[in-house]
Amino acid sequence: MNQKIVIVGPAHPFRGGIATNNDRLAREFINSNCEVIIFTFSLQYPSFLFPGKTQYSNEPKPDGIDIRVEVNSINPFSWFKVGKKIKKICPDILLIRFWIPFMGPCFGTIARIAKKNKHTKVISVLDNYIPHEKRFGDKWLARYFIKSVDGCVVMSHTVKAELRNDNRKKFIEYCPHPLFDHFGKIIPKIDARNILGLDQNCKWMLFFGLIRDYKGLDILLNAMKILSANNDDVRLIVAGEFYSNSELYYNIVQELKLNDKVKFFPEFIPDNEVANYFSAADIIVQPYKNATQSGITQIAYHFNKPMIVTNVGGLAEMVPNEKVGYVVEPNPKAIALAIERFYSENKETEFSKNAEKEKTKYSWKRMAETIFLLYSKIQSSNEKEMSNEASMINSDSYLDKHTRK
Repeated sequence: MNQKIVIVGPAHPFRGGIATNNDRLAREFINSNCEVIIFTFSLQYPSFLFPGKTQYSNEPKPDGIDIRVEVNSINPFSWFKVGKKIKKICPDILLIRFWIPFMGPCFGTIARIAKKNKHTKVISVLDNYIPHEKRFGDKWLARYFIKSVDGCVVMSHTVKAELRNDNRKKFIEYCPHPLFDHFGKIIPKIDARNILGLDQNCKWMLFFGLIRDYKGLDILLNAMKILSANNDDVRLIVAGEFYSNSELYYNIVQELKLNDKVKFFPEFIPDNEVANYFSAADIIVQPYKNATQSGITQIAYHFNKPMIVTNVGGLAEMVPNEKVGYVVEPNPKAIALAIERFYSENKETEFSKNAEKEKTKYSWKRMAETIFLLYSKIQSSNEKEMSNEASMINSDSYLDKHTRK
């Protein structure tokens, strides 16, 4: 495409799915012969606002990607400075990854300044518009940002509907979340279970990722209690760092007498260890109480894993019911019945083969092409508006000339 693209958002040295996603998308643009620069954070969250242990990755910096550590999310002087730099760079596309209203003032100000060059078009890839865990002022902060962009790429129809309610004139394109395809190869289940110290004779499910209240681990634990009556060999791996009160979940395990059925790995799982957890599991369970889309789904697809997801947000869009897994209501009984059915009907092989076929839809090339399509539509609309304005000016000039006669 030979276009110049600036990405603003988390990237190395920050950890997490969005940072990884931005690095991977930059790579896709570079493979399409684009010139790419990423402006990432010098400060992403103040430490007192960050619920985890660290915001930083131990992984090496990606080769061949120009990453500039300059954005301070709470310092307006930084926003103006970065905005002016991007204005001067004059990219064709300024791509901003938006996932939380807290970033609205920072990203919205950078976008407004950068656009003053009258060339750059601002596109946002939205994980969320209305956040899962709502706070006072969220809508105002999100709207401030959205008003600064020319168009949005959404990864679920739920977010698209939310955005349409507030911004009917925005250019919006849908593209499902691409695969997280950098976590290495599938390893034999027996080897993965040995690495993690799991009993080879048990059936192991996986709950993976940062543990937040809206992700419904409490629902899954209660489902485990229902299951335990007739399925003594079913076990659960919980792998991820707690971003909510860990005692709540440990207490549930204690009260329900699930100590021998749930194995916690309560830490952020580095990229080079993710394959161990997904390869060890028979099925991935996402018992979310609310959602838009989930990167965990795309990791599961990478490893050809069956899934049980709840019928909230955009999760059902990504997991065809009774083909790749089960879509159920977010309550313990429904989840327990789906797990029991998965094992009693021996669905693992069938669902895994279907997942391998289904995942071909979720390519990074498709995401890049969607962004280029959106950019083209914005360009065409602007050219049409300029042509209409020129016609009006010429018409006014003609009328003025003949009126004077």
